Amino acid sequence: MTTVASTEPPHAQPRPGERSGPRSPRDRVAELALIKEQARAATGPAATARQHARGKLTAHERIALLLDPDSFTEVEGLRRHRATGFGLEAKRHHGDGVVTGWGTVEGRTVFVYAHDFRVFGGALGEAHAQKIHKIMDMALSAGAPIVSLNDGAGARIQEGVAALAGYGGIFQRNTRASGIIPQISVMLGPCAGGAAYSPALTDFVFMVRETSQMFITGPDVVRAVTGEEITQDGLGGAQVHSAVSGVSHFVYDDEAGCLRDVRYLLSYLPSNNRQLPPAAPTTDPADRPNPALLDLVPADPSRVYDIHQVIAELADDGEYFEVHTAWAPNVVCALTRLGGQVTGVIANQPASCAGVLDIDASEKAARFVQFCDAFNIALVTLVDVPGFLPGVRQEHHGIIRRGAKLLYAYCNATVPRISLVLRKAYGGAYIVMDSRSIGADLALAWPTNEIAVMGAEGAANVIFRREINAAPDPEAARHHRIKEYRTELMHPYYAAERGLVDDVIDPADTRKVLIGALRMLHGKHAELPHRKHGNPPQ
Repeated sequence: MTTVASTEPPHAQPRPGERSGPRSPRDRVAELALIKEQARAATGPAATARQHARGKLTAHERIALLLDPDSFTEVEGLRRHRATGFGLEAKRHHGDGVVTGWGTVEGRTVFVYAHDFRVFGGALGEAHAQKIHKIMDMALSAGAPIVSLNDGAGARIQEGVAALAGYGGIFQRNTRASGIIPQISVMLGPCAGGAAYSPALTDFVFMVRETSQMFITGPDVVRAVTGEEITQDGLGGAQVHSAVSGVSHFVYDDEAGCLRDVRYLLSYLPSNNRQLPPAAPTTDPADRPNPALLDLVPADPSRVYDIHQVIAELADDGEYFEVHTAWAPNVVCALTRLGGQVTGVIANQPASCAGVLDIDASEKAARFVQFCDAFNIALVTLVDVPGFLPGVRQEHHGIIRRGAKLLYAYCNATVPRISLVLRKAYGGAYIVMDSRSIGADLALAWPTNEIAVMGAEGAANVIFRREINAAPDPEAARHHRIKEYRTELMHPYYAAERGLVDDVIDPADTRKVLIGALRMLHGKHAELPHRKHGNPPQ
């Protein structure tokens, strides 16, 4: 265990030049070691013990779990604030409450900053913000991911507007880096007020149950303004943001598991948008047949099954990493590998709301498509969708503009895109789920596919309503017309005959066909028309 010579802030220790006589290089090195030891100890053992008692690690402990052993290089570890007033001049700890630097994850460079809750509760002041600005700028220049380990109480009130300006600089850099380098936010403590907007601007947000919270206004303000009584966890805890708001992509029970999966996520991502995602060797044969799919997916379009089993059957070694597991479960978004190549999978989930598209599912899938497109990750879309969810709430809450986000994301994507219709694909939802008509490079289908404007029952009731009502036996007439519609317009080769499906494939050949197509498309190069930027639906 490290012995701390004093719990006093470093400025209370003898400063260079205060001792009489010249000092040797060894004396200087010893002094440096003492200062760095004190900086790492922050405000002392008692503060570290309090952090551990909360079930939380220190900033350096977290960085050690995130990065490869002995790979971390700290930047500006000796920096201190220069603010005065409100007692700040007596509290000038080295590091100023944030640890910044770089290291490696599986040998690849990753930049990181970690709030140190032991110093000012991790609150952001001017010097603290400038350290973060510097490391963000370095990450962008080096073309490497940046991970923020957030555990702070917001802006440092004693520093006033300078602290607020510090947040502005972070937001600007988040936006500038968007789509250029991966940005990952790990919430390991409180994140309140304007501070919460930085994670929201990043690509992925991780949270830990019971210890991390995010909200713009806390429970006290909510109570004063609205009269509502709620706890911090109830307002902005991990479960709320992972299942209700959709702010958090991943949620964990402890910090070690959380940081382990941050490393795992990074293994799927390129360092920047000029690189392809890292391939990984696999012993899983590319031509491995998938006869299990014939039993996993029922032919009856009304029967439920779990799309996760389909993804696992297709993926290399059955391995995939799902994003937003608890939010909008009627669509599944996951990173996986097919033939060693990183692939983004978007799939309707019949086991949840029959796999319909609604407001949340559209936004979830659109965001994932945009991320994959930004970082050169090919897309495979597994389609089994009965349509968009009908209802007053959906219409009044903007299903048109929010559903259009997914349409826009697919139409704007230039990475390799393959769609596969497993069973039903009805109406506008069929179009939106990366149909051939909106630019899929390859449109495939199983022989169980039903592609149509709507289901046969609904179509017959609309087209032949008068005839059915006037028939001596309306029910028999209805069944006859349903069968006729299905036979004429919904047979599995109807779309293929019209060139809207490139091939109808045996489900057992799905993995082989997908990997072969992805290899063919590996060198795809497509450019959008020159423009400053698009104006996607909001």
